[in-house]
Amino acid sequence: MKKLLLLFILFTYTYNLVSAQNIDSTVRHAASTFMASGPRVGFSVGIIKNNQVYRYHFGSTQKNINDIPTDQTIYEVGSVTKTFFSLLLAQAVIEKKVSLSDDIRKYLKGNYPNLQYNGKPIQLVHLANLTSGLPDNLPEKLPAIKTMSPDSQFFEGKKFYDAFTRNQFLTELHNVKLSQEPGSNSAHSNKAAQLLGLLLENIYGTNYDALLIKYITGPLKMGSTFFTVPTAKQALYARGYNEKGVLIPEIPKDAGSAAGLKSSLADMLVYMKYQLEEKNAVVTMSHKPTWGKPESTAVGLVWFTRTHFDGKRDIWESGGTGGHSCLIDLYPERNFGIVILTNESDNQAQDRISDMAETIYNELYFTSAQRSKEGFGFSAAANTLLDTLNKYGFQNAIKVADDLKKHNPAFKLTEDEMNVLGYKFLNKGQKEKALELFKLNVNLYPASSNTYDSLAETYENTGNKILAIKNYKRALELNPQSTNAVEHLKKLEKE
Repeated sequence: MKKLLLLFILFTYTYNLVSAQNIDSTVRHAASTFMASGPRVGFSVGIIKNNQVYRYHFGSTQKNINDIPTDQTIYEVGSVTKTFFSLLLAQAVIEKKVSLSDDIRKYLKGNYPNLQYNGKPIQLVHLANLTSGLPDNLPEKLPAIKTMSPDSQFFEGKKFYDAFTRNQFLTELHNVKLSQEPGSNSAHSNKAAQLLGLLLENIYGTNYDALLIKYITGPLKMGSTFFTVPTAKQALYARGYNEKGVLIPEIPKDAGSAAGLKSSLADMLVYMKYQLEEKNAVVTMSHKPTWGKPESTAVGLVWFTRTHFDGKRDIWESGGTGGHSCLIDLYPERNFGIVILTNESDNQAQDRISDMAETIYNELYFTSAQRSKEGFGFSAAANTLLDTLNKYGFQNAIKVADDLKKHNPAFKLTEDEMNVLGYKFLNKGQKEKALELFKLNVNLYPASSNTYDSLAETYENTGNKILAIKNYKRALELNPQSTNAVEHLKKLEKE
């Protein structure tokens, strides 16, 4: 028996050693790709796999200085801050202080007749699942700042929002005009998250800093997670930079419950473990979809979630500030999670860290042969479509999809997956194939603004200005809050 036990211990040790080596090589390969993808400075990666914790650090906490980050280096986590407040909202529901369907005006002092559309008010759940219809920022127009250079905007914006008071926020909130029913469309809104923080203070009768300490950072012993980095830990703060290497100031105080938290890799690993285990009712509530479809993409309380192509849940949130980017990606059924923190931010940084997380996950759970297939990462339906299109031609995409559906009523292509598939071909330079896939998506989902937006972007990419404008306008008709369509139309109509 002792010999068998010794053999078991030796096997377990060897397995864990091999597993750790695989993770090390996979992370380092993905990290080198990330560092080469832009003007990166430094970053930290934390992984939990089958209760084992792995930590990695690259680059530097400051440009032109050899100072490798550590487990205690402090980064801004951006919109990941919102997940902390989704827990506090779930806590209030568990304690029966509120209901997710409550009209938010129940917890606001004063009269806000504007916070409704066609008689349908904004509910608490709408603040947490990105469907409130509130603008991303308030005030909505900052002409003096918008005329400045992009670099100057960060500094002037910080001055403005550091001085932006709660009373000013509430005054601006009175002037908001909703353009659609709350709950109808999902769109990023920092102001919705900031309002949620304010409402939680009114609900509990205490400030949200204290609520975080009482319910989350205190019990989890997250001693390096806060809104203001204390003097004693200032030396641990990683300086943030933009794509030009310009040192960006800390996120404005006004960011608060929307994006104001700073944290370390050590703390975020503790937080990720708590989220992965799903032992607490507040965690399971925040992960449960409240809008959208899990087979494509849904939103819980802040967290995005979908059923991955391998049948496992994928739950994630990312965040970016002027100088930092962050991602937490969870696979509870696999007991696997990854957190990435970096002190550089640009218009592609969050996508690139998402790519890195996806690469690490795929290399750890799928063989090289599986990953090399054209349809890897997509559903069986998408793979069937690709196989058939490769045989009969992408120009027949609409007819092929229709025939597949006739022969198999269960055959279904989701909007989000088709969108991702189209961009996969577009990013590979296969523009005509991408164009046919986006046309198919518009045909399948003609009421979706995003399908037209993606088709318009592809027409723009192929030089077809007339059809690009036509489809951007259609996207805007379906979703007046489509800022991407507005920006592209301005550009195209000036040319």
